[in-house]
Amino acid sequence: MAIALAGGIAVSAQEPELPAGPGADVTRGKCLTCHGVDLIRQQRLTRSGWEREVDKMVRWGAQVIDAERSALIDYLAANWRVASGSTRSAAADAHPGAEAYRRRCLVCHGSDIVEQQRLGRVGWEREVDKMIRWGAGVSEMEKQAIVDYLVSRYSR
Repeated sequence: MAIALAGGIAVSAQEPELPAGPGADVTRGKCLTCHGVDLIRQQRLTRSGWEREVDKMVRWGAQVIDAERSALIDYLAANWRVASGSTRSAAADAHPGAEAYRRRCLVCHGSDIVEQQRLGRVGWEREVDKMIRWGAGVSEMEKQAIVDYLVSRYSR
């Protein structure tokens, strides 16, 4: 909880709360220990996407038992799922970064995992930088084109 000054008076700034429902407590206890609610709210994944995401977090050290895993995935999939309707358009495919995205990102990732996220420019820059640190062969020029493309298609 952060404290901000409003007109000289200390005000408590609460982080947005998770929606109520089965699995909210598990999500709070297992996810919010490392991540803010905003990171979870940005994701828009299919059920299988949430399963992959939870399994990845477990591989990285999250302590989640099988019963918690089911409740966690059910909760995440119910509250942050893929929006209905396709996001593809001819204009987006003609974007200067579209080819770099296909060539550099889709060699490792299925399009669903990328297209279901809703990040702002800073979030997409962090994601692309992380992929570069992990070995993605992306030039600085391609990086900017990819980030611009992702922002134009998949921002919140």
